[in-house]
Amino acid sequence: MAQEARAYGSGGAVRLRAVTDDDLESLFAYEHDPEAVRRSRFTPRPRDAFFRHWRERVLPDPDCLVRTVTVGGEVAGSVVSWTQGGRRFVGYWLGRPYWGRGVGTRALGLFLRLDPVRPLYADPHAGNPASVRLLERHGFERSGTVVHGTDEHVLLVLGKPAGLPAAPLGS
Repeated sequence: MAQEARAYGSGGAVRLRAVTDDDLESLFAYEHDPEAVRRSRFTPRPRDAFFRHWRERVLPDPDCLVRTVTVGGEVAGSVVSWTQGGRRFVGYWLGRPYWGRGVGTRALGLFLRLDPVRPLYADPHAGNPASVRLLERHGFERSGTVVHGTDEHVLLVLGKPAGLPAAPLGS
């Protein structure tokens, strides 16, 4: 797998590179943005738990493919894939200054070339239509809903495995 990938568009080059410890401050701040929390329905971790999670679980895990997204050299967010319950998932988080600029679209496109595992799943919050549309633009198809806590999420899959119904499965 390539260590760095790039795409160009408005706002400069979008690149993916290995995560460094210096990136974590920006990623922590993005995770705590109130509007991002509202849209994702993800409870941000306290500072110590955030850094411990990244340093002890995400970065050293050989199953996790994780990249920092940069725009013009600035940390814009992250993209990560991991295996959970026998399924490979992808997730991403961008800082609000990079929303609505095509950064997520370009970053996810680059990342999908780095992680060839299919099927690949994603489960954005149902109340975040921009995230659902971003995934659908890359070929993810709706395959049902899942509930995390009390929140409904859309289950999407890229490279649908044989036998998976096309219609929503329900929660």
